[in-house]
Parts: sequence; structure tokens; C-alpha cells
Amino acid sequence: MLVAPPQLLVDVAAPWASLYGDSNLLATIVTFLHIAPIVVGGGLAIALDRATLRLRHDESGARARHLADLGAAHRVVLGGLALSFVSGLALFAADVETYFGSWIFWLKMGFIAVLLANGARMNGIERSLRSAGSDGTSDTSWRRLRGIAVTSLVLWLTITLAGVALLNFA
Repeated sequence: MLVAPPQLLVDVAAPWASLYGDSNLLATIVTFLHIAPIVVGGGLAIALDRATLRLRHDESGARARHLADLGAAHRVVLGGLALSFVSGLALFAADVETYFGSWIFWLKMGFIAVLLANGARMNGIERSLRSAGSDGTSDTSWRRLRGIAVTSLVLWLTITLAGVALLNFA
């Protein structure tokens, strides 16, 4: 344990922790609402990261379609992350003392922050590519987008590993 949580936080979460701990159905629903959006949003992000890595430099039509796909996917990915965040707060509140003191939990939160920053960077590069056109004249931006896609893949998998480790080592 790194640091004990503030007693006020433990006290505020206590009714929820009791309800959650006494109901397998509620625990199942909250856990599902945490994992399902990661599967959907993360799965879509990983599929698009893979597509980014497979694009050839001489396929301007494919690049334009891919930029449209990326733009449309952000809403699903961010929605999934938002739902996972809310359900994650519920999971955190169900066992504040365990999670607050877990270095793995805080490491996972750090990776999520990096994933969000990486996504914001991806969004900025996509916007610049759309405004410049996708005719291959901005190969530097496409290389950056590929690097961001690799980073995204690594982060999604690392966050998943941290979540599994949290279950087993917290």
C-alpha cells in the first residue's frame, strides 16, 4: 500500500461498497459496464491503428477514406472510455482502501492519461491531414500518425495488462 486513503473518502464510499459487496448482480453489471466499453472502444481503436499501419504511401483514396473512418470512430472510442471511467469510479468506490493504496492502480491511471493525450495528438494530426488533403504530400504527418498508432496499440495492451494485474496483485 502506498498511502492510506483519506477517511472521509472511505466514509463517503462505504454505503456503495456495502451495496456492491452484498450483490453479485450489481457487481456483475458494474464490471460488465467497465469491460464492455473497453472491448468495443479499444477494439475499434486497435483495428483502426492496425489499418493506419497498413496504409501505403501511394494510396491517396484509401488515405482519405481512412481519415474519415478515424474521425467517425473517435465518438465511439471516447464514449467507451467515458462509460469505462464512470464504471471504474464505481469499482474504485467499492474498495477504496485497496485501490487508493495500489501502485498498479495509479500506474494504470497514468497510462490512461497518456492514452488520452496520444488520442488528442492523433486527432490534431488527422485534422491537419484533412485540411492539407490526403494526396500524399504530407508524408511526415502520415509517419507521425503511424507512430501514434503504434503508441496507441502498446497503451491499450499495457492498460489491459495493468487491469489484470490489479485484480491479482492489488
